[in-house]
Amino acid sequence: MFKSRRIGELLLREKKITSLQLEEALEEQKRQGNGHKIGAILVQKGYIEEETLTFFLAKHFGLPQIDLSGLEFDPSLTEVIPAAIARKYEILPIGREGTKLKIAISDPSNIFALDDLKFLTGSNIQLFLASDQDLKAAIDKNYSISEIISTVLEDIKNLEVDVVKPEDDLDEANLEQAAAEAPVVKLTNLILMDAIKRGASDIHFENYDHSFRVRYRVDGVLYEIMNPPVKLNRAIISRIKIMSNLNIAERRLPQDGRLKLRFGQGQEMDFRVSSLPALFGEKVVLRLLDKSALRVNLNLLGFEEAALATFREAINRPYGMVLVTGPTGSGKTTTLYSALSELNKPTQNISTAEDPVEMYMAGINQVQIHEEIGLTFANALRAFLRQDPDIIMVGEIRDRDTAEISIKAALTGHLVLSTLHTNDAPNSVTRLLDMGVEPFLVSSSLHLVVAQRLVRKICSKCKREIDPPRELLPDFGLDAWNGTLFAGTGCPDCNFSGYRGRVAIYEVLPFGDPLKELVFERASAAAIKKKARSLGMKTLRESGIAKVSSGLTTLEEVIRVTERD
Repeated sequence: MFKSRRIGELLLREKKITSLQLEEALEEQKRQGNGHKIGAILVQKGYIEEETLTFFLAKHFGLPQIDLSGLEFDPSLTEVIPAAIARKYEILPIGREGTKLKIAISDPSNIFALDDLKFLTGSNIQLFLASDQDLKAAIDKNYSISEIISTVLEDIKNLEVDVVKPEDDLDEANLEQAAAEAPVVKLTNLILMDAIKRGASDIHFENYDHSFRVRYRVDGVLYEIMNPPVKLNRAIISRIKIMSNLNIAERRLPQDGRLKLRFGQGQEMDFRVSSLPALFGEKVVLRLLDKSALRVNLNLLGFEEAALATFREAINRPYGMVLVTGPTGSGKTTTLYSALSELNKPTQNISTAEDPVEMYMAGINQVQIHEEIGLTFANALRAFLRQDPDIIMVGEIRDRDTAEISIKAALTGHLVLSTLHTNDAPNSVTRLLDMGVEPFLVSSSLHLVVAQRLVRKICSKCKREIDPPRELLPDFGLDAWNGTLFAGTGCPDCNFSGYRGRVAIYEVLPFGDPLKELVFERASAAAIKKKARSLGMKTLRESGIAKVSSGLTTLEEVIRVTERD
């Protein structure tokens, strides 16, 4: 309690907090246990900003501040301070200079930690002050990675893979031998499992002139996870290619493959693998296809009530076209699968053309596109029309041929679902016209266009009320915010990002007679959007604001994925 009271009393003396706030924080600390720092509790309760607390502590204790976000962590420092000690005292070794060991810390009043460190390391300790949230994130990131790498490096010292270099012209036999070495296999498997554990959607293996980088995309944002030794790059990439049944000797052309990982008690994860020849070696990206996490249920996607009713009415029509539009990674496939799941009945003949097939659905005839042998979207569609279909799903309309066949199918008694790559719903019409499709075909067949984006959800474990960020309100055309705003403070559950999971925001545009007339006139996307809004369409940004108002996401997230109306 001494340390807590000391920092709390220092803040009280400098009028950074009130005596009532300090007492409330101390009571909260009693409930949580003395392991929780008083400063973190004050921040959590919103009594003081973390930046203010860090600046105050740095000034009071005479310590330099450090930003850990761009720090290149040296894995050898884990030999000096083990992970258990780092996590116990919430410290991070950041460098060495002779007998001096540089340590990042968020609680410099912890004299017991300093004494133990001096005894443990036999070094003089130089302290740098970091914010509590940044420090926890850095410890979690760097120690979990370093524990893996240090183990592998220990095993790999005397192995043949140690001589693999980017400039070596290794033959296939040597690559296979290097990729089969136990440490390489172990490290590759650990990376895959770590990505699954963190809920990543993609893993990037990237080669540069003097470095080899691994990054994960989590909830739509890329994070650098580790920098394995450059000498392992070819062995690791070859290991992945072997697992994916790719040609490890071919490094001049792109390749695509798949692999499946079994773990735990009957759990499985599919990976879609893509290799690309880059300047300093192959780049490999793995897309994680978690079937158990794919929510094929329209009620769970994030549609607002009125928008969902409009979408359901469109997909339950006997014929016509429904388009879902947005950039790569915006959740279009999930929306289409959810629609198909609802339409999948014994009385319906459903066929899909996909590239790739990301989820297998019983009762639906799914076709994998292979353009290299002539099985294109257009050719698959022509074949579908001879198979007595009721519902057709086209993975993507990429060209005029596919667009015209899809539209003709929609005009001849079939329901057609597909995707386009456009920024919003009104631009989908412009895109079809630019492909060369006649306006009368578009207006006659198109029932509905849905544009969507994915925003990160506020972590439920560290969610708290915040004051409206005044600097962001003009982006939404607002002078003030009426209601309550929330944000995540960061916790182990969300990797200290403040976000966990994603939810979709939607722009639902039904094509009634007023909009069909504009299509006939080849009106601009701006004119179609203006008319649609006058008819009640909610834009992506307005849908995002609704999600902010309901406490699901933040203004920053909406700004990140949408444009100003």
